[in-house]
Amino acid sequence: MEFFIYAILAIIGITFLGGFYFSSKVIKPKVNKYEFTRSKVIENNEFDLEAFSKWESEEVWIESEYGYKLHGFYFPAENSKKSIIFCHGITWSLWGSIKYAEIFRELGFNILIYDHRNHGKSGGNNTTFGFYEKYDLSKCISWLKKKVGNDTIIGTHGESLGAATALQNLAIDSRVDFCVADCAFSNLVELLKLRMRKDFHLLPFPIINISNLFIKIRSHFSINDISPINDIKSLKTPVLFIHGQDDRYIPPCMSVDMHKEKNGENRLILIPGARHAQSILMDRKRYKLGITDFLAGLKII
Repeated sequence: MEFFIYAILAIIGITFLGGFYFSSKVIKPKVNKYEFTRSKVIENNEFDLEAFSKWESEEVWIESEYGYKLHGFYFPAENSKKSIIFCHGITWSLWGSIKYAEIFRELGFNILIYDHRNHGKSGGNNTTFGFYEKYDLSKCISWLKKKVGNDTIIGTHGESLGAATALQNLAIDSRVDFCVADCAFSNLVELLKLRMRKDFHLLPFPIINISNLFIKIRSHFSINDISPINDIKSLKTPVLFIHGQDDRYIPPCMSVDMHKEKNGENRLILIPGARHAQSILMDRKRYKLGITDFLAGLKII
């Protein structure tokens, strides 16, 4: 009997330790160093470095309402009232946004790229998968409106975590005129369950529930609150969903589901052969054409 009690206590203890460990994996991801991300995208020839070096630029620091500064760069277009903000993916930095920014620069957009909280040179000590990041994005929108003028068209473009953040932001900020969501997750709980099975070979219950308890204590949000598919159902803001058909990190069915659920103007592009966050690198021509057709349909270009 005594052995049985100790065994039960050991199982409970291991489960709670597992929950704490998994909560750390969520809110404290291993983030790549800023200079590493810069050198990596250059090494991979993700954009035209020679052309990029000639862009007029301004390094900016934008105040978050949570007591830290967001680091970014602003690239103006001459006499333009079209602007776009880019949101990069998890563990990366603003340098991951340049490959997308090239397309919008050719279309005459002012461009703002920035590091998410707990990434790059920005402040903040945890990652919340859009819960707090969506408010930081609103601060960037306010900064851009002040810089360019209240009459500027504002678009947002996100990759992975950035895409989920941009979609969640639509629910709290009506100033966005369109959004491009590349390989976004539709629901964080469902994504974490999938990753727990595939990455750790564990059943989600009860570890994911205990992890959420620790996340609430440590970061004051619940993973149950992170659901872009619910946020966008009733919104009219036009959205272009893009996803690689061979994405093995965030399944393309998540973008398919959001495309089906969203009311109002929205489109879906699936890129054959593209893995996670690789759609533009797999088929840049189709990626650009999809964006230009989307914007032309909205009469923005």
